[in-house]
Amino acid sequence: MLLARLSHVLPKRSACLLLKTPINGPGLWKSSMQVTRGRSANVSAVKNRSVLPTRLNLRRNYADDSQNRNRSHLEQRTKGPSLKDKLMGPPSENAYSMGKGAAAGAALMGLVALCYYGMGLSQQPSLYDHSVMWPQYVRDRIHATYAYFGASCALTAASAVGVFQSEALLSLIMRSGWIATLATLGLVMGTGALTQALEYEPGFGIKQLAWALHCGVLGAVIAPMCFMGGPILVRALLYTGGIVGALSTVAACAPSDKFLHIGGPLAIGLGVVFASSLASMWLPPTTAVGAGLASLSLYGGLILFSGFLLYDTQRIVKAAEMHPQHSTYKFDPINHAMAIYMDALNIFIRIAIILSNSDQRKK
Repeated sequence: MLLARLSHVLPKRSACLLLKTPINGPGLWKSSMQVTRGRSANVSAVKNRSVLPTRLNLRRNYADDSQNRNRSHLEQRTKGPSLKDKLMGPPSENAYSMGKGAAAGAALMGLVALCYYGMGLSQQPSLYDHSVMWPQYVRDRIHATYAYFGASCALTAASAVGVFQSEALLSLIMRSGWIATLATLGLVMGTGALTQALEYEPGFGIKQLAWALHCGVLGAVIAPMCFMGGPILVRALLYTGGIVGALSTVAACAPSDKFLHIGGPLAIGLGVVFASSLASMWLPPTTAVGAGLASLSLYGGLILFSGFLLYDTQRIVKAAEMHPQHSTYKFDPINHAMAIYMDALNIFIRIAIILSNSDQRKK
Protein backbone atom coordinates (compact mmCIF):
# COMPACT_ATOMS: atom_id res chain seq x y z
CA MET A 1 0.00 0.00 0.00
CA LEU A 2 2.82 2.37 0.82
CA LEU A 3 4.60 1.63 -2.44
CA ALA A 4 1.43 2.21 -4.42
CA ARG A 5 0.86 5.60 -2.87
CA LEU A 6 4.48 6.54 -3.37
CA SER A 7 4.28 5.60 -7.07
CA HIS A 8 1.42 8.00 -7.58
CA VAL A 9 3.13 10.82 -5.74
CA LEU A 10 6.75 10.37 -6.82
CA PRO A 11 7.86 10.65 -10.38
CA LYS A 12 8.65 7.58 -12.38
CA ARG A 13 12.37 7.83 -11.98
CA SER A 14 12.17 7.98 -8.26
CA ALA A 15 9.98 4.90 -8.21
CA CYS A 16 12.48 3.08 -10.36
CA LEU A 17 15.19 3.98 -7.93
CA LEU A 18 13.12 2.42 -5.13
CA LEU A 19 11.96 -0.72 -6.94
CA LYS A 20 14.30 -1.48 -9.76
CA THR A 21 17.59 -3.14 -9.22
CA PRO A 22 20.63 -1.52 -10.73
CA ILE A 23 23.08 -3.50 -12.72
CA ASN A 24 25.62 -4.07 -10.01
CA GLY A 25 23.36 -4.43 -6.89
CA PRO A 26 19.89 -4.28 -5.32
CA GLY A 27 17.69 -1.28 -5.15
CA LEU A 28 17.85 1.45 -2.59
CA TRP A 29 14.88 0.20 -0.56
CA LYS A 30 16.05 -3.35 -0.45
CA SER A 31 19.60 -2.39 0.41
CA SER A 32 18.42 -0.16 3.25
CA MET A 33 16.24 -2.97 4.61
CA GLN A 34 19.20 -5.37 4.55
CA VAL A 35 21.39 -2.86 6.42
CA THR A 36 18.70 -2.36 9.03
CA ARG A 37 18.29 -6.10 9.51
CA GLY A 38 22.03 -6.54 9.84
CA ARG A 39 22.29 -3.88 12.51
CA SER A 40 19.45 -5.40 14.54
CA ALA A 41 21.07 -8.83 14.31
CA ASN A 42 24.36 -7.43 15.57
CA VAL A 43 22.61 -5.70 18.48
CA SER A 44 20.81 -8.91 19.47
CA ALA A 45 24.08 -10.83 19.30
CA VAL A 46 25.72 -8.29 21.57
CA LYS A 47 22.83 -8.57 23.99
CA ASN A 48 23.04 -12.35 24.03
CA ARG A 49 26.70 -12.25 24.96
CA SER A 50 25.90 -10.47 28.31
CA VAL A 51 29.49 -9.55 29.11
CA LEU A 52 28.76 -6.92 31.78
CA PRO A 53 26.37 -9.00 33.95
CA THR A 54 28.86 -11.84 33.94
CA ARG A 55 31.53 -9.59 35.38
CA LEU A 56 29.08 -8.26 38.01
CA ASN A 57 28.17 -11.81 39.05
CA LEU A 58 31.82 -12.65 39.46
CA ARG A 59 32.33 -9.63 41.68
CA ARG A 60 29.28 -10.51 43.82
CA ASN A 61 30.45 -14.08 44.27
CA TYR A 62 33.85 -12.89 45.46
CA ALA A 63 32.19 -10.51 47.91
CA ASP A 64 29.94 -13.31 49.26
CA ASP A 65 32.92 -15.61 49.65
CA SER A 66 34.81 -13.00 51.64
CA GLN A 67 31.77 -12.39 53.89
CA ASN A 68 31.30 -16.09 54.48
CA ARG A 69 34.99 -16.45 55.23
CA ASN A 70 34.88 -13.63 57.78
CA ARG A 71 31.70 -15.04 59.31
CA SER A 72 33.26 -18.48 59.74
CA HIS A 73 36.32 -16.96 61.43
CA LEU A 74 34.06 -15.00 63.78
CA GLU A 75 32.02 -18.08 64.65
CA GLN A 76 35.18 -20.04 65.40
CA ARG A 77 36.37 -17.29 67.73
CA THR A 78 33.09 -16.80 69.56
CA LYS A 79 31.96 -20.43 69.66
CA GLY A 80 32.74 -21.98 73.09
CA PRO A 81 32.14 -25.37 74.67
CA SER A 82 28.56 -26.54 75.03
CA LEU A 83 26.70 -26.82 78.32
CA LYS A 84 27.14 -30.59 78.36
CA ASP A 85 30.89 -30.24 77.87
CA LYS A 86 31.07 -27.77 80.74
CA LEU A 87 29.07 -29.98 83.11
CA MET A 88 30.83 -33.23 82.26
CA GLY A 89 34.28 -31.68 81.94
CA PRO A 90 36.91 -31.68 84.67
CA PRO A 91 36.14 -29.52 87.71
CA SER A 92 37.91 -26.26 88.32
CA GLU A 93 40.35 -25.66 91.14
CA ASN A 94 37.73 -23.68 93.07
CA ALA A 95 34.97 -26.29 92.81
CA TYR A 96 34.56 -26.42 96.60
CA SER A 97 35.01 -22.70 97.25
CA MET A 98 31.29 -21.98 97.47
CA GLY A 99 30.79 -24.78 100.00
CA LYS A 100 33.71 -23.56 102.08
CA GLY A 101 32.35 -20.04 102.02
CA ALA A 102 28.91 -21.22 103.14
CA ALA A 103 30.42 -23.25 105.98
CA ALA A 104 32.52 -20.27 107.08
CA GLY A 105 29.46 -18.03 107.03
CA ALA A 106 27.47 -20.54 109.11
CA ALA A 107 30.32 -20.76 111.62
CA LEU A 108 30.40 -16.98 111.91
CA MET A 109 26.64 -16.87 112.47
CA GLY A 110 26.97 -19.51 115.18
CA LEU A 111 29.68 -17.52 116.92
CA VAL A 112 27.58 -14.37 116.79
CA ALA A 113 24.55 -16.27 118.17
CA LEU A 114 26.68 -17.70 120.96
CA CYS A 115 27.88 -14.26 121.96
CA TYR A 116 24.43 -12.72 121.63
CA TYR A 117 22.54 -15.29 123.67
CA GLY A 118 25.43 -16.05 126.01
CA MET A 119 25.68 -12.41 127.09
CA GLY A 120 21.95 -12.30 127.81
CA LEU A 121 21.14 -9.71 125.16
CA SER A 122 17.89 -11.42 124.26
CA GLN A 123 14.80 -10.05 126.00
CA GLN A 124 13.17 -13.50 126.35
CA PRO A 125 14.09 -16.06 129.03
CA SER A 126 16.39 -18.84 127.87
CA LEU A 127 16.45 -22.57 128.58
CA TYR A 128 19.05 -21.95 131.23
CA ASP A 129 16.70 -19.53 132.98
CA HIS A 130 13.90 -22.12 132.87
CA SER A 131 16.17 -24.83 134.26
CA VAL A 132 16.02 -23.19 137.69
CA MET A 133 12.34 -24.13 137.95
CA TRP A 134 12.67 -27.67 136.60
CA PRO A 135 11.45 -30.46 138.85
CA GLN A 136 13.77 -33.36 139.47
CA TYR A 137 12.14 -35.74 137.01
CA VAL A 138 12.77 -33.29 134.14
CA ARG A 139 16.43 -33.14 135.11
CA ASP A 140 16.57 -36.94 135.27
CA ARG A 141 15.09 -37.24 131.79
CA ILE A 142 17.61 -34.86 130.27
CA HIS A 143 20.50 -36.57 132.10
CA ALA A 144 19.36 -40.00 130.86
CA THR A 145 19.08 -38.71 127.29
CA TYR A 146 22.61 -37.38 127.23
CA ALA A 147 23.91 -40.50 128.98
CA TYR A 148 22.51 -42.64 126.14
CA PHE A 149 24.02 -40.19 123.68
CA GLY A 150 27.49 -40.65 125.14
CA ALA A 151 27.04 -44.44 125.30
CA SER A 152 25.95 -44.46 121.63
CA CYS A 153 29.13 -42.68 120.60
CA ALA A 154 31.26 -45.11 122.63
CA LEU A 155 29.53 -48.21 121.17
CA THR A 156 29.93 -46.89 117.63
CA ALA A 157 33.64 -46.21 118.11
CA ALA A 158 34.22 -49.66 119.65
CA SER A 159 32.35 -51.35 116.80
CA ALA A 160 34.31 -49.45 114.17
CA VAL A 161 37.66 -50.42 115.70
CA GLY A 162 36.60 -54.05 116.09
CA VAL A 163 35.43 -54.36 112.47
CA PHE A 164 38.58 -52.65 111.23
CA GLN A 165 40.72 -55.21 113.04
CA SER A 166 38.87 -58.11 111.38
CA GLU A 167 39.80 -58.67 107.73
CA ALA A 168 36.73 -60.78 107.01
CA LEU A 169 34.26 -58.24 108.38
CA LEU A 170 36.12 -55.35 106.77
CA SER A 171 36.10 -57.00 103.34
CA LEU A 172 32.39 -57.73 103.78
CA ILE A 173 31.66 -54.10 104.61
CA MET A 174 33.80 -52.73 101.77
CA ARG A 175 32.10 -54.73 99.04
CA SER A 176 30.85 -52.54 96.23
CA GLY A 177 27.80 -52.96 94.06
CA TRP A 178 24.09 -52.35 94.23
CA ILE A 179 23.33 -55.41 96.33
CA ALA A 180 25.88 -54.53 99.01
CA THR A 181 24.76 -50.88 99.09
CA LEU A 182 21.08 -51.72 99.38
CA ALA A 183 21.77 -54.39 102.01
CA THR A 184 23.80 -51.94 104.13
CA LEU A 185 21.19 -49.22 103.79
CA GLY A 186 18.40 -51.63 104.65
CA LEU A 187 20.26 -52.93 107.70
CA VAL A 188 20.88 -49.43 109.06
CA MET A 189 17.31 -48.29 108.47
CA GLY A 190 15.84 -51.55 109.75
CA THR A 191 17.70 -51.53 113.06
CA GLY A 192 16.91 -47.84 113.53
CA ALA A 193 13.20 -48.35 112.87
CA LEU A 194 13.13 -51.34 115.24
CA THR A 195 14.75 -49.29 117.99
CA GLN A 196 12.32 -46.43 117.53
CA ALA A 197 9.28 -48.73 117.50
CA LEU A 198 9.96 -50.58 120.75
CA GLU A 199 8.60 -49.18 123.98
CA TYR A 200 11.09 -47.92 126.52
CA GLU A 201 11.45 -49.63 129.88
CA PRO A 202 14.02 -48.70 132.49
CA GLY A 203 16.88 -51.13 132.87
CA PHE A 204 18.32 -53.38 130.17
CA GLY A 205 15.65 -54.86 127.92
CA ILE A 206 14.75 -55.49 124.29
CA LYS A 207 14.85 -51.83 123.36
CA GLN A 208 18.34 -51.47 124.79
CA LEU A 209 19.47 -54.51 122.78
CA ALA A 210 18.04 -53.04 119.58
CA TRP A 211 19.72 -49.74 120.38
CA ALA A 212 23.11 -51.41 120.93
CA LEU A 213 22.68 -53.38 117.66
CA HIS A 214 21.90 -50.18 115.76
CA CYS A 215 24.99 -48.44 117.15
CA GLY A 216 27.11 -51.49 116.28
CA VAL A 217 25.84 -51.54 112.69
CA LEU A 218 26.63 -47.85 112.27
CA GLY A 219 30.11 -48.43 113.69
CA ALA A 220 30.68 -51.24 111.17
CA VAL A 221 29.52 -49.00 108.31
CA ILE A 222 32.00 -46.23 109.16
CA ALA A 223 34.86 -48.67 109.92
CA PRO A 224 36.63 -48.00 106.56
CA MET A 225 37.18 -44.43 107.76
CA CYS A 226 40.00 -45.80 109.89
CA PHE A 227 42.13 -45.86 106.74
CA MET A 228 42.29 -42.07 107.01
CA GLY A 229 44.67 -42.44 109.90
CA GLY A 230 44.61 -41.76 113.61
CA PRO A 231 45.68 -38.08 113.50
CA ILE A 232 42.88 -37.09 111.13
CA LEU A 233 40.23 -38.98 113.10
CA VAL A 234 41.41 -37.49 116.40
CA ARG A 235 41.29 -33.99 114.97
CA ALA A 236 37.84 -34.67 113.52
CA LEU A 237 36.69 -35.94 116.92
CA LEU A 238 37.97 -32.81 118.66
CA TYR A 239 36.37 -30.52 116.09
CA THR A 240 33.10 -32.40 116.35
CA GLY A 241 33.15 -32.12 120.13
CA GLY A 242 33.73 -28.39 119.86
CA ILE A 243 30.90 -27.91 117.37
CA VAL A 244 28.45 -30.02 119.38
CA GLY A 245 29.35 -28.26 122.62
CA ALA A 246 29.09 -24.79 121.08
CA LEU A 247 25.76 -25.49 119.39
CA SER A 248 24.35 -27.05 122.55
CA THR A 249 25.38 -23.94 124.45
CA VAL A 250 23.66 -21.74 121.87
CA ALA A 251 20.48 -23.83 122.15
CA ALA A 252 20.60 -23.63 125.96
CA CYS A 253 21.17 -19.87 126.03
CA ALA A 254 18.55 -19.10 123.38
CA PRO A 255 14.82 -18.80 124.15
CA SER A 256 13.15 -22.15 124.72
CA ASP A 257 11.29 -22.20 121.37
CA LYS A 258 13.71 -20.20 119.21
CA PHE A 259 14.87 -23.10 117.02
CA LEU A 260 11.70 -25.19 117.15
CA HIS A 261 10.29 -23.36 114.12
CA ILE A 262 13.01 -24.39 111.69
CA GLY A 263 11.91 -28.02 111.40
CA GLY A 264 10.26 -27.49 108.00
CA PRO A 265 13.26 -25.86 106.26
CA LEU A 266 15.55 -28.47 107.80
CA ALA A 267 13.40 -31.27 106.37
CA ILE A 268 13.57 -29.68 102.90
CA GLY A 269 17.34 -29.32 103.21
CA LEU A 270 17.63 -32.95 104.28
CA GLY A 271 15.86 -34.01 101.07
CA VAL A 272 18.22 -31.90 98.96
CA VAL A 273 21.34 -33.27 100.67
CA PHE A 274 20.07 -36.85 100.43
CA ALA A 275 19.33 -36.41 96.70
CA SER A 276 22.79 -34.95 96.05
CA SER A 277 24.39 -37.85 97.93
CA LEU A 278 22.50 -40.36 95.78
CA ALA A 279 23.38 -38.48 92.58
CA SER A 280 27.07 -38.65 93.51
CA MET A 281 26.88 -42.41 92.98
CA TRP A 282 26.37 -41.85 89.22
CA LEU A 283 28.25 -38.57 88.81
CA PRO A 284 31.76 -38.86 90.25
CA PRO A 285 33.51 -35.77 91.64
CA THR A 286 35.97 -35.88 88.70
CA THR A 287 33.35 -34.00 86.65
CA ALA A 288 32.20 -30.42 87.19
CA VAL A 289 28.61 -31.34 88.06
CA GLY A 290 29.81 -34.23 90.25
CA ALA A 291 32.13 -31.90 92.16
CA GLY A 292 29.24 -29.49 92.73
CA LEU A 293 27.02 -32.27 94.07
CA ALA A 294 29.83 -33.55 96.31
CA SER A 295 30.36 -30.03 97.67
CA LEU A 296 26.64 -29.70 98.35
CA SER A 297 26.53 -33.04 100.14
CA LEU A 298 29.68 -32.32 102.15
CA TYR A 299 29.45 -28.69 103.23
CA GLY A 300 25.68 -28.42 102.87
CA GLY A 301 25.27 -31.50 105.05
CA LEU A 302 27.62 -30.02 107.65
CA ILE A 303 25.49 -26.87 107.88
CA LEU A 304 22.26 -28.87 107.79
CA PHE A 305 23.09 -31.24 110.64
CA SER A 306 24.40 -28.35 112.71
CA GLY A 307 20.95 -26.81 112.37
CA PHE A 308 19.38 -30.16 113.26
CA LEU A 309 21.49 -30.24 116.42
CA LEU A 310 20.04 -26.89 117.52
CA TYR A 311 16.54 -28.09 116.72
CA ASP A 312 16.87 -31.49 118.40
CA THR A 313 18.45 -30.02 121.54
CA GLN A 314 15.52 -27.72 122.20
CA ARG A 315 13.06 -30.45 121.18
CA ILE A 316 14.53 -32.80 123.80
CA VAL A 317 14.19 -30.17 126.51
CA LYS A 318 10.66 -29.33 125.42
CA ALA A 319 9.64 -33.01 125.44
CA ALA A 320 11.18 -33.51 128.89
CA GLU A 321 9.23 -30.56 130.23
CA MET A 322 5.89 -31.33 128.59
CA HIS A 323 5.72 -35.13 128.94
CA PRO A 324 3.48 -36.00 131.91
CA GLN A 325 5.15 -37.57 134.89
CA HIS A 326 2.50 -40.27 135.28
CA SER A 327 1.52 -41.53 131.84
CA THR A 328 0.85 -44.81 130.03
CA TYR A 329 3.83 -44.20 127.76
CA LYS A 330 7.00 -43.31 129.53
CA PHE A 331 9.47 -40.71 128.41
CA ASP A 332 11.88 -42.36 125.94
CA PRO A 333 15.45 -41.07 126.37
CA ILE A 334 16.81 -43.55 123.78
CA ASN A 335 14.75 -42.17 120.91
CA HIS A 336 15.65 -38.60 121.79
CA ALA A 337 19.31 -39.51 122.23
CA MET A 338 19.40 -41.14 118.77
CA ALA A 339 18.39 -37.83 117.21
CA ILE A 340 21.37 -35.84 118.49
CA TYR A 341 23.57 -38.94 118.06
CA MET A 342 22.83 -39.04 114.31
CA ASP A 343 23.46 -35.30 114.07
CA ALA A 344 26.85 -35.60 115.75
CA LEU A 345 27.79 -38.66 113.68
CA ASN A 346 27.05 -36.90 110.40
CA ILE A 347 29.03 -33.86 111.52
CA PHE A 348 31.98 -36.08 112.46
CA ILE A 349 31.96 -37.93 109.11
CA ARG A 350 31.95 -34.71 107.10
CA ILE A 351 34.67 -33.06 109.13
CA ALA A 352 36.87 -36.15 108.72
CA ILE A 353 36.36 -36.12 104.95
CA ILE A 354 37.18 -32.39 104.78
CA LEU A 355 40.38 -32.88 106.77
CA SER A 356 41.38 -35.88 104.66
CA ASN A 357 40.87 -33.95 101.41
CA SER A 358 42.86 -31.03 102.77
CA ASP A 359 45.81 -33.27 103.65
CA GLN A 360 45.74 -34.91 100.21
CA ARG A 361 45.92 -31.51 98.49
CA LYS A 362 48.91 -30.53 100.61
CA LYS A 363 50.75 -33.68 99.57
